[in-house]
Amino acid sequence: MSENDATTAPARRGCGTMPVHHLLMAEDPAYAANRVQIENQAFAYEAGIEATERVGLTRIPVVVHVVFNTAAQNIGEDQVTSQINVLNQDFRALNPDIDKVPEVWKPLVADSRIEFHLATHDPQGQPTDGITRTQTQTTKFNIRTNSVKHASSGGHDAWPDDRYLNLWVCPRIFDPKDPNEILGYAQFPGGPADTDGVVIGHQFFGTTGTASAPFNRGRTTTHEVGHWLNLLHIWGDDGNGCNGSDLVADTPNSGGPNFQAPAFPRLSCSNGPDGDMFVNYMDYTDDKSMFMFTRGQVARMEATLDSARSSFNGG
Repeated sequence: MSENDATTAPARRGCGTMPVHHLLMAEDPAYAANRVQIENQAFAYEAGIEATERVGLTRIPVVVHVVFNTAAQNIGEDQVTSQINVLNQDFRALNPDIDKVPEVWKPLVADSRIEFHLATHDPQGQPTDGITRTQTQTTKFNIRTNSVKHASSGGHDAWPDDRYLNLWVCPRIFDPKDPNEILGYAQFPGGPADTDGVVIGHQFFGTTGTASAPFNRGRTTTHEVGHWLNLLHIWGDDGNGCNGSDLVADTPNSGGPNFQAPAFPRLSCSNGPDGDMFVNYMDYTDDKSMFMFTRGQVARMEATLDSARSSFNGG
């Protein structure tokens, strides 16, 4: 068995979204300018200064680009469908494990009114099952070059980002500046169209097939789609300090990421008695310990769907 077919998952979650964000901020002036506008609107929505214009549900078409090196990585339709089902449960607060949210935070649980479905028509208007399949010679994809997002580098080109959420599922993902396994990464709104979307390792996608514990409940994709909708990590990405912020008032300040399956309460940054909201999808806990988005996080998503991703409204 090759390393690419191995079923052993890493012990801790790793996300590549922030390194990609910092790279774009440094190299793409248009992205940096877009981010200022997007964050200004997000602040206004989260603070209640502006209210969403959305009515009813927002339905987002998804294309899943399966990029595989071995036959085992060419995941089946059932694994893809299982992930879409998880997204629809998690973003609508209909997940069956939501009752595990500690009582103190249950009033903060929010339904984003966002639903996802596999695309039924490709960019040319032809019928599709919403899945593309590409065999590649590449065994690991670099987050800093976005190689999985381009046919020229062994991946698959993005479909138009104003019409589809592009999800790439691939053998493995790595950051040359980080020795830890990367489970997935996303591009925040405001970036280049040809790299817009979410990338997930096949072992961390969906709930069946090659999905491997402790990341086999589809929450890696929930986490990364949260980033795609402009959610930040709940500790604010300041290392292990207490000065960072996810720019959401109803997620407690925490000192750094939580891993695996903590017990409530988990205290940091003088945030007792309730401690860190490690049950939030935007922390780093195992899939079995993530259960919720908050009202403030939904407000940030609302702002995104009324601005940078407004093409999906009414979809």
